Formats: sequence, structure tokens, C-alpha cells
Amino acid sequence: MLIDRSTWNVGVRTEGMEQNKKPSVCVGIVGLGLIGGSLGLDLQALGWQVHGLVHRSSTADRALERGLAQQVSTDSGILAGCDLVILALPLAQLLDPDRTLLQALPATAVVTDVGSVKMPVLEVWRDLHPRFVASHPMAGTAEAGVEAGRQGLFQQRPWVATPDKRTDPEALELVRRLAVSLGSHWLTADAANHDQAVALISHLPVLVSAALLRTVGEEQDFAVGELARVLSSSGFADTTRVGGGNPQLGTSMAATNTAAILRGLAAYRWSLEQLEAAVMEGSWSQLQVELERTQALRRSFLIDPGDDFKPPHAADSPAEP
Repeated sequence: MLIDRSTWNVGVRTEGMEQNKKPSVCVGIVGLGLIGGSLGLDLQALGWQVHGLVHRSSTADRALERGLAQQVSTDSGILAGCDLVILALPLAQLLDPDRTLLQALPATAVVTDVGSVKMPVLEVWRDLHPRFVASHPMAGTAEAGVEAGRQGLFQQRPWVATPDKRTDPEALELVRRLAVSLGSHWLTADAANHDQAVALISHLPVLVSAALLRTVGEEQDFAVGELARVLSSSGFADTTRVGGGNPQLGTSMAATNTAAILRGLAAYRWSLEQLEAAVMEGSWSQLQVELERTQALRRSFLIDPGDDFKPPHAADSPAEP
């Protein structure tokens, strides 16, 4: 499947919309942290009606001050009448959802999530709401909380859904239209494959980055450690960004995608041992070969936003569970 690079902008005709009219969809966003807040800003800019549900009154006040939604409340009744509800919640809350929230979800609304692990979420939510679509925008920063939301976060980023044979096709289509309206690259995948893939390119790097930070931060020679801090520049900052991110998020990813992460860690450990052996043995020609190989590998992961590409094993229709 080619990634869909169309956009659902105001004034552009798309399915279910009249030309030159703003979308009539009302979106409820549960949680207005980095992802939820960024969604609220972008969707309002496109003309959507956005309602936000948060846990604390102080968060609601600040979210309104920042303009993250037109209406924000701690009362789940704010979701009444929403056509689409986006669950921008921590994984732990997605896997053990509040009963009051469940009762407040409109039966006819499409419900989707933004969690970075899909199999456990899909297994819980497929029986909780008939129009649930498991999805994951691959976007983020190291920031968190109500101050973190920003416009343009999803531009040119993948947004993957992991439907199964029970997923409502019309619900899936609405989530697709949401994603492409934000400038995201849409694709679908099997949930188990998604979780293994994100373990390699998202969850594993958090732990690798954290280990590097520990190695430098716990250097036993005080003078060397202090000099390392002074000399650290953009390369070190880039390499350690995700390891210095939200600890709660990193822990929840490891707790909910454990098997996939352990598999990735085992493969990473083996690769590191090969590089270590080349250094210990002074096999510089072999080390150069390995680094030339990784240099070429990195290029394959840096996709030009202007290039169409076909994700491996992507599905045009709901995948089998």
C-alpha cells in the first residue's frame, strides 16, 4: 500500500464533505498532554470543533489558556455528541480504562487511541466499544504535560492503524481522514508486527540511550566526567534525547511490550559484542566494514518525505488478528 499523502484541508473536497465548507465533525480528546494538546491545536486550525477531557481543574484552566480546545472539562459529559473520540492517555490508563469514561463514550462515535503498543490495547478495547480503531501516530518530543502541545507535530510523520477483522471499515476511514488531514503518512499493519517493529525503532532506543547516559553520568573519574559534560555537543544530545525523556512513558512501553523489547535487546547485545570484539582484537579493517555497513543501513531509514514508498506487509484492509 502506498502511503496516503493527500490532505483533508478546509476548502478541499473529500468524501463526506462539501467543497468550501469546514468539517462538521466534533472531536473529543481525552488527555491534553503532548499528543492530545498537539492534536487539539492542529484540528482547531483545520476548523474542527474540539472538546477536551482532563483529570484536574488546573489542567483544564491551563489548556483553555493555551487554546488546546474550544471546551475543556473534568466532566466526561463533555464527550456527549462527539463524532470522534481520541484517547490520548498513558498506556496504563488505556489498558485499565476508567468506568466513567467508558460510560461517557457515545455509542455511535468512532474511538481511537494513540498508544505506542497495539496488541494489548486492541485486545482490551475491541470488546469495550464497537467502533474502536487501534492507531499510533509516530510523533513526539521529550516534553510532556499540558505545556507540551504544539502545532505541526504530525506533519510528515507515519500514522499507523492496526485493524483486525472486527474493525468497522467506516470507523477506520474516519481515522485515516483524521491522520492525513494532519499531514501524516497513513498505513495499516498487523498489531503484533507493529509492536515488534516499534520495539526496535522506538522502545529499544530509549533503553540504549538511557544506558549511554548512565555510562557517562556515572563515570568514576570525576575530572573525566566533568570534562565529558563540558565537551558534550549535538551528537551526544541527539543520541541521548529519548533516554532523557518521560520516565513514565519509557517504563510503560517496557511493561506492555516486554517480549518484543527483550528480543530487540538480545539482538542489540549481540551486535555490540561483535563491535567490541573487533576493537579488542584490533581488527580495524573489520570494524571499518561494519561501520560502512551501518552507514548504508542508516540511509535506508531516512526516507525523503517527498518519496512514495510501500511499507513492508502493509495492509489495505483490516488485518487478521
